[in-house]
Amino acid sequence: MNRPTHSAFADTAEEAIAAQDALDGPMTSEKATEVAMQNTLLTPRFYTTDFDEMDAIDVSPVRADWDKLIAQMKSDPNKGHFKKTDAWEANWDDMDPALKAEFIDFLISSCTAEFSGCVLYKEMKRRGSNSDITTLFQLMARDEARHAGFINDALREAGIRVNLGFLTQQKKYTYFRPKFIYYATYLSEKIGYARYITIYRHLEQNPDKQFHPIFGWFREWCNDEFSHGEAFALLMKTDPKLTESRVNKMWIKFFLTAVYSTMWVRDHQRPLFHEALGVDVTWYGQEVFRKTSEISKQVFPMTLDIDHPRWRPNLDRMEAASRQIAAAKKRGGVGGMLSRIGGMAKAATAFVSIYTIPAIWHDVPESPVMEPAY
Repeated sequence: MNRPTHSAFADTAEEAIAAQDALDGPMTSEKATEVAMQNTLLTPRFYTTDFDEMDAIDVSPVRADWDKLIAQMKSDPNKGHFKKTDAWEANWDDMDPALKAEFIDFLISSCTAEFSGCVLYKEMKRRGSNSDITTLFQLMARDEARHAGFINDALREAGIRVNLGFLTQQKKYTYFRPKFIYYATYLSEKIGYARYITIYRHLEQNPDKQFHPIFGWFREWCNDEFSHGEAFALLMKTDPKLTESRVNKMWIKFFLTAVYSTMWVRDHQRPLFHEALGVDVTWYGQEVFRKTSEISKQVFPMTLDIDHPRWRPNLDRMEAASRQIAAAKKRGGVGGMLSRIGGMAKAATAFVSIYTIPAIWHDVPESPVMEPAY
């Protein structure tokens, strides 16, 4: 059996990872892998869950929509897309060093997030016996492995890469109950779509701001993210309690708040990256939140009030607290520990202030199916 020589043409996550490893042999990049290995509130995590509970999901209530989505994913419209072409012209040497550092941080974080999804989906496929569920997760693992491999291709040009196999074995795993996996992963996929398409559309209007060719691949990339979010919307529709019980509504609001605030803090710590794109980072954050909120109406009964007077001031407080925590950790000692505790208290207070903003409620449609419209 001939294995693909590039992850872009892989039919499974395993083939994509093997193709990536074959490009470098035993070579590793300690710097990039060390960054990807970090576990903080802002860095992407690897998750594990109750796989038996997920394997027991019955998709009968959404069968028609489910079969259409699986057929679309099996048709594999993006096979071969995530590969450099003759149009790829990257110039790392002339990039401002400070911008280069932020951009590399963005790529490493993105690679880790994509591969995190791949690892979770691949494990579900390996452990499961429910053909509906294992088929879905095999297809999503394939996509995420391609994305991670493509980002690694871009990082190689800067002389580094993330050692994906090492991450699988050594990175700490966080246990989430299946319903928390649904909420968190649904939001990460949909907000990923909103982020990538907002940048892609902006660069369509401002091609002079495309300082690296990878942004030209964002449209097809974000459509993969959108499809993955659709799958999790359907999974949540199989059990009405996941979005209708009082307790779960509180959890949905928690995850909305956590995902939005984490994105805000992380993006505001990359000012040169957004300046190079010609994007005001505050406008970008609010625009992504608006898109994600509109999309999430397909399955969540609420959206956050991102225009509330407490919204942006407390997001900014969380960002300032995050900087304080990072500086205190670097400082060390008793003084650093006290400053870190103070920063964590400030972040928690700001989070609670955001979480307690009244939500905006709406009726959820019977079918959650949507098409990417941005």
